[in-house]
Amino acid sequence: MNSLPADAVSNHVLRSAFDDRRRILVKGAYVVTMDPAVPDLPRGDVLIEGSRIASVGPDLSAQGAEDGALVIDAEGSIVAPGLVDTHRHAWEATLRRSIPDVNDLGEYVVSTLSGVAPVLDPEDVYTGTRLAALTALDSGITCMLDFAHNSRSAEHSDRAIAALADSGIRGVHASMGPHFGDWDHQWPADLTRLRSTYFASDDQLLTLRVAALATDEIAGPEIAYGPRLARVARELGIGVSVDAVFGEPSSRAVLEWARQGILGPSTTLIHATGLTTEAWQAMGDAGATVALAPTSEAQIGLETAIPAVDEALAVGIRPGLSIDVEVALASDMFTQMRALLAIQRMRAVNAAYGTTDEVRRITARDVLDLATLQGARTNGLDHVTGSVTPGKQADLILVDAEAVNNMPLNDAVGTLVLGSDPRNVRAVFVGGRARKWDGELVDVDLGELRRSVHASRAGILARAGEAAAALSVPGRP
Repeated sequence: MNSLPADAVSNHVLRSAFDDRRRILVKGAYVVTMDPAVPDLPRGDVLIEGSRIASVGPDLSAQGAEDGALVIDAEGSIVAPGLVDTHRHAWEATLRRSIPDVNDLGEYVVSTLSGVAPVLDPEDVYTGTRLAALTALDSGITCMLDFAHNSRSAEHSDRAIAALADSGIRGVHASMGPHFGDWDHQWPADLTRLRSTYFASDDQLLTLRVAALATDEIAGPEIAYGPRLARVARELGIGVSVDAVFGEPSSRAVLEWARQGILGPSTTLIHATGLTTEAWQAMGDAGATVALAPTSEAQIGLETAIPAVDEALAVGIRPGLSIDVEVALASDMFTQMRALLAIQRMRAVNAAYGTTDEVRRITARDVLDLATLQGARTNGLDHVTGSVTPGKQADLILVDAEAVNNMPLNDAVGTLVLGSDPRNVRAVFVGGRARKWDGELVDVDLGELRRSVHASRAGILARAGEAAAALSVPGRP
């Protein structure tokens, strides 16, 4: 990507007062739209007006798009929709990769949700959530659902939401009470306050969802999905994201939700590994959405350890993709796409090996669709984002196709899925605002961020150590 002069970028793209009439013309890129009705363009232009995509075409200069617009020469770049993360526990970011070799869900629950989560104060939640959101933006993720399952008090929730807002990401705050430890038990009643305080308008970057677990096996019935939480979501007019959807117990729960009429398009089931055929059919019939976490399923070994993409596609569900827990996993969507593509194709070929059965393999475009448009649909935002479509919000990434790991550009979708990584994301726009430019996050003091992250981590580990020591005192009740 050819950079504009520094003063022009500073004045017009990065730090100018935002107004709905500002026009930016991105010229000469390979445009990957991910909209079946808007063809990809080997050389094309995208016109942004204010927060929205105004037009997409092979040469918008001929239509006068350059008049009064800031023109970005994007030759050698791929313009694509921003990537969408459908499920990340953002508060954990300050502890990322602290348990890289975790062996199963139980080890994660004991070490992180029971051992560490109870000692985080609201500022720790703010720091972790902001770090996760900025990391997402840096890697080309423009929309992230924060499954905030450490909402110990109203202030914890307030600070998690503030972190999303301060980062500039299109954020979904999915609020849930914690699994273990002391908390105020303000949830789910506090969702009403959150809705009126922070989410009164639907025309904003942040949205709200209810978060819950599938069953009461891990942490009891208070945070398990059922008619009570479904009623809360319905009364507030928001969706529900349900985590830890695993195996036979969750399969029975899914069938019960279907019977109760609380399973539908606004319900997202996360992981969905090891479910029965009957549960999948109920999910497909209800139009439920699914969030896969490809590296989480495979690396941590959740239930079958196989991302359930084939099961979802078989019942007509095109799932979204997610990062899940940074304490053990990679932070970027390029890794998720590659992992899912490799696992599904390995599984398909292995199943047909030695037979004459047809091999049903997904494609690079399939996984890019799951990471963009279908992720947006899973988050309830496909009318807003997920594709380069005129009228949608300008949530866009510019990827360097001439970098040493990408050149020469032969297939744009293949380059995005198999070649690119966060260093190739040269620019990120969210709602028409630049959040990353020329390879650097905009208006982020990395020194200040680093200091706050290290201080937060030190405090968390010190308090967690003190708590563990207190629990090990002989004779302590």
